[in-house]
Amino acid sequence: MSLLARPATAAFIAKTMQRMTELADRRGGKGSAAAFQGRFPDYPRRTRTLTVPTSVAPARTVVYLPSTAEDATPPVHVNFHGGGYVMRQTELDDPLCRFLVREAGTVVINVDYVVAPQHPFPAPPRQAYEVVRWVAAQGPEHGWDGTRLTVGGQSAGGGLAAAVARQALEEGGPSIALQVLHYAPLDLATNARDKRAVGDAKPMLKPWMADIFDASYVPDAALRADRLVSPAHPSDTADLTGIAPAFVVTAEHDLLRAEGERYAERLRTAGALVAQHVVPGADHGYDVDDDERARQTYARIARRVREATAR
Repeated sequence: MSLLARPATAAFIAKTMQRMTELADRRGGKGSAAAFQGRFPDYPRRTRTLTVPTSVAPARTVVYLPSTAEDATPPVHVNFHGGGYVMRQTELDDPLCRFLVREAGTVVINVDYVVAPQHPFPAPPRQAYEVVRWVAAQGPEHGWDGTRLTVGGQSAGGGLAAAVARQALEEGGPSIALQVLHYAPLDLATNARDKRAVGDAKPMLKPWMADIFDASYVPDAALRADRLVSPAHPSDTADLTGIAPAFVVTAEHDLLRAEGERYAERLRTAGALVAQHVVPGADHGYDVDDDERARQTYARIARRVREATAR
């Protein structure tokens, strides 16, 4: 075990990363909330905040609202941001949320979920599921149609979206029309040093990063094969028939591409794979600073969300 993979060390570094990110955000510039909100200026931002009660902790959410009443009671998409299950960067997904509101005609709820090491597994996926369950039930009060519900996320957020869909399958709902898994980590049971990226380029994700994120999120290595953490690991053999339909997006040179494709194949076997797309020439997190590729992929996601929630 590397030093960084020791839970105490990983937790200390993760907390340091959190503080550094908060400081950088206050200073502004690249990577700040203001910078993310400044991307895609042709997609307006109309939001309000909403706190969702859960058994883990109250979850602050940012609700993105359509500018025009295309649908009197629009569908709703619940988004979980990335950040290795450690970073609280809801604004990272602000461009995607604004894009989906207009192009998919949906309300988008961007969730500021609890993160590790302060809240290790199983807290984040449990809170995420309870948020989605609440959103499905509270539509009439808040102006969206909870019966036309989709979930999704990028990176760690995609892992949480997959965990939400799994809990919905096991606990009898809510009904999810689509789960969008965008370059998601779906196998933390396999050491990152045993994963291989496609191509000669060095992948953005490094094993040392996985050591910090994985040991912070799931300190007990024996739990990393849990179905809510590693649904793409061979040890999870449960029947997924009836799980929410899925759109799986991977990046060509991403270290996580293989596990995304393995899970897509598993979903295909269960009759739940709507489509699978590989972003050519891209690595993990490509959409953070590649506007052209981001728009292309976001358009694909928006089309799938719109189709899944059509009346």
